[in-house]
Amino acid sequence: MIAAGFVGGGFMGEVHTRAARAARARLSGIVSSSPSRGQIAAERLGVEHSFATLEEMLADPSIDVIHVLTPNALHAEQALAVIAAGKHVICEKPLAVSSVEADQLVAAAREAGVTATVPFVYRFHPMVREARARVQAGDTGRLFTINGSYLQDWLLDQADHNWRVDAATGGASRAFADIGSHLVDLIEFVTGERITRVAASLRTFFDTRVGSSHVGTEDADAVVFETSGGAIGTLLVSQVAAGRKNALRLDISGSRESLSFDQEHPDSLWVGRRKASLTVPRDPAHLHPDAARLSVVPGGHPQGYQEAFAAFIGDSYASIAGEARDGLPRFEDGLRAVRITEAVIQASTSGQWVEIEEVPNE
Repeated sequence: MIAAGFVGGGFMGEVHTRAARAARARLSGIVSSSPSRGQIAAERLGVEHSFATLEEMLADPSIDVIHVLTPNALHAEQALAVIAAGKHVICEKPLAVSSVEADQLVAAAREAGVTATVPFVYRFHPMVREARARVQAGDTGRLFTINGSYLQDWLLDQADHNWRVDAATGGASRAFADIGSHLVDLIEFVTGERITRVAASLRTFFDTRVGSSHVGTEDADAVVFETSGGAIGTLLVSQVAAGRKNALRLDISGSRESLSFDQEHPDSLWVGRRKASLTVPRDPAHLHPDAARLSVVPGGHPQGYQEAFAAFIGDSYASIAGEARDGLPRFEDGLRAVRITEAVIQASTSGQWVEIEEVPNE
């Protein structure tokens, strides 16, 4: 049985502990911002022990993997400490607040030979895997255009505040680093093509927010991009889109058919054809094998975000146990998202196209 530790007990602590429990892990320890908050989090989340510090938890030889769930600026330091202790690591995205730090994490994980993954969990929706399988099989043909959007409204009002607003804790980018990173990872994962260059415009609609004298991170991003296969695309990312709670949508148009996936309605995939378009339901009996593997409840019964998260954690733990799992997002994928985020910021600042540096393979 995998023994897991957790750094951070907020919303993501709840999501990760539920997923770890579903993967039959032992929830061994947790660290929070203070010993008292750690004790409260341990009781609330059903974790066996609260450690006073990360160092104390890393010294426990029984713990196999540490989930890093803290504010973005702490990711690199804490994940490096986990790797140095010889433990496996699951680090929330963005992997780091700079590509320099993310590069260090990739190198350290490779050198240590540990499993090191990033929760790009939308990869684990069965209908995302179905879309990917259709592209790989050539059903879509040559890819022409890609349109992606990720819209939320949780920071719609000037009175809305969160630590992510502060660049010192969240990093130079907020909206794109937080949710745009999911979107670009999904595009590259499904299409198999790399985003090669971007042009972008970023907007901060509130220069100040309640509890913050200055807002240094963006509320929304508009991006135009090109891919390695010659497709062109657009991205719209916003955390101030009224009524949109978690509206991630991906539309891919090819020479033979189009594909459309909507994360708020994840149990189907729209397949567009010149004649006889159709909606493919999440029915394991009729899906490609990788999509069917992730379809853990019968067709017709809703399956969503928490199941996708549990599948990601399950595959991460399987990797720790030495089992190969296709499509597992690793630190290299986290580095890739950080580099695209930096290119988006640079493109917006310069008003010019910016090339994306590739992440070298091992």
